[in-house]
Amino acid sequence: MNNFTPRAQQVLALARKEADRFNHNYVGTEHLLLGLIKLGQGVAVNVLQKMSMDLETVRMEVEKQVGSGPETQSQGNIPYTPRVKKVLALAGKEAKALNHSYVGTEHILLGLLREGDGVAARVLKNLDVDIERTRNEILKELDPNFSPNDLGVEDEDGIFEEAEVSGGKDSKTPALRAFGRDLTELATNSELDPVIGRVEEIERVVQILCRRTKNNPVLIGEAGVGKTAIIEGLAQEIAAGNVPELLREKRVITLDLALMVAGTKYRGQFEERIKAVMDEIIRAKNVILFIDELHTIVGAGSAEGAMDASNIIKPALSRGELQCVGATTLNEYRKYIEKDAALERRFQTVKVDEPSVEDAIKILQGLQHKYELHHKARYSDDAIQSAVMLSERYLTGRFLPDKAIDIMDEAGAKARIGAMTRPPEFKQLELAVEEIRKEKEEAIGDQEYEKAAALRDEEKKKKGELDEKLEEWRAQSEEKTIDVDEDDIMAVISKWTGVPLQRMEEAEAAKLLRMEEDLKEHVIGQDEAVTAISKALRRSRADLKDPRRPIGSFIFLGPTGVGKTFLARNLAEFMFGDPDALIQIDMSEYMEKFTSSRLIGSPPGYVG
Repeated sequence: MNNFTPRAQQVLALARKEADRFNHNYVGTEHLLLGLIKLGQGVAVNVLQKMSMDLETVRMEVEKQVGSGPETQSQGNIPYTPRVKKVLALAGKEAKALNHSYVGTEHILLGLLREGDGVAARVLKNLDVDIERTRNEILKELDPNFSPNDLGVEDEDGIFEEAEVSGGKDSKTPALRAFGRDLTELATNSELDPVIGRVEEIERVVQILCRRTKNNPVLIGEAGVGKTAIIEGLAQEIAAGNVPELLREKRVITLDLALMVAGTKYRGQFEERIKAVMDEIIRAKNVILFIDELHTIVGAGSAEGAMDASNIIKPALSRGELQCVGATTLNEYRKYIEKDAALERRFQTVKVDEPSVEDAIKILQGLQHKYELHHKARYSDDAIQSAVMLSERYLTGRFLPDKAIDIMDEAGAKARIGAMTRPPEFKQLELAVEEIRKEKEEAIGDQEYEKAAALRDEEKKKKGELDEKLEEWRAQSEEKTIDVDEDDIMAVISKWTGVPLQRMEEAEAAKLLRMEEDLKEHVIGQDEAVTAISKALRRSRADLKDPRRPIGSFIFLGPTGVGKTFLARNLAEFMFGDPDALIQIDMSEYMEKFTSSRLIGSPPGYVG
């Protein structure tokens, strides 16, 4: 069961729980069916829901078919019946026949349907479920272009050997579909955010991709400057056909490396997966592979005596069989990629700088419509500008446009939360439905099926009332549009940074003009020092200083107790609203030469 997906493994765990619930000392096909329904998500569940099957109905049918076991159930590992083992083996064969490298919930359901015998099959038959139709529904769910005529000849287990499930453009790349995401397809369906600006960077990437050799660009830039967005922009350009003929038929697929490593317990499994992906790319000849956080390929999947992902893809990169685009930060590029000269020479770097404040405002204006649709809100022009300007001033540890987008997003969410809170009467209706459901379960447990059926009808009626009222309330909420202004942006930044709101609201010029007056009220008799500091700060805010130099360097001289530290604390309180917004270093603690390591860290090779 090494190639079972996490959801498929969850189904097996839920099947054991269902067996325990019925006090059965085995896990049968009926428990497997209940586990699939109880999971609540996945391909199999979508199909079963289309067949109008719900957990309670199937449970009641199982109770009728096999009943409950004795009350005293031995605790321990409940074994699978031979029929369940056969179903799981059939699930593996179904996956293989469909050219899938994993076994998912859909394959388990196909195995159950193919088995044809057992309690699960009887339950489905009693509930008037057409097994052949259900099988076709699963194949349609896996591929919308599927037709029953696509199926080939059955083998001795009743599995279609020649089945070609994927009729679309992904038909030859099942491993890529399992471990990747097609950005070109998402761009065609308008599911990606628009990319504003970055024309030069996208052109540079296109130029590198059109080269004969070393046609693998790697985007290098700080976190949040828009490296991934540039690749999404490339996918959108390909989807729109605004690229050279050489790239017109290409597909940009982003690889999920974590998903490839997940579940690979034994040596060779990871290598097998990555080779399958590479073979599909080489065969398809129209795939550009995008690896976000490129540095993760160094060491990914490596174990004693095994190769990591970077060493596996190096030969294909050098031969030009594999075209790859990477994205990573400058520090991680130096730490991981530059150390491996053979890997570094196969990539061509593209530097991605942080956009200017003006460009960041344009980017937010371009994304504004998407966020307005999501939050059902309307952003003012002042709100957009404030998000960029205030994030640039107060969130110095992060980069534009990411930090400004986050502020805009959170301001929209904050404004919307108040309008989306359910009225109290819905809670009462939900409690009434829950009470009826508990009574129904008790009736099923006591084998009072007529009472349970009556309660089920009552539950459906109450649920219908609740759903109707919810729909009405949601429709009214959908029509409401909330305004997000500058104050909402300031409230979010104030919460993030701890800078008081009134400090932000105050005009910068007015605040700096009264700086001397404010400081002199607290620091008495140090007018010369206060004036020098105030002038330096005003110069910096008016952009009259060299941006590469500090705002000012001051040395306060005087005997103890005249207000040197006190002035620094008052300056911190005036600027940031907190006297503790100050880094204080007491140099009396650094009198010995070896104590400098406390400030600048230990030299290389030392720990301390």
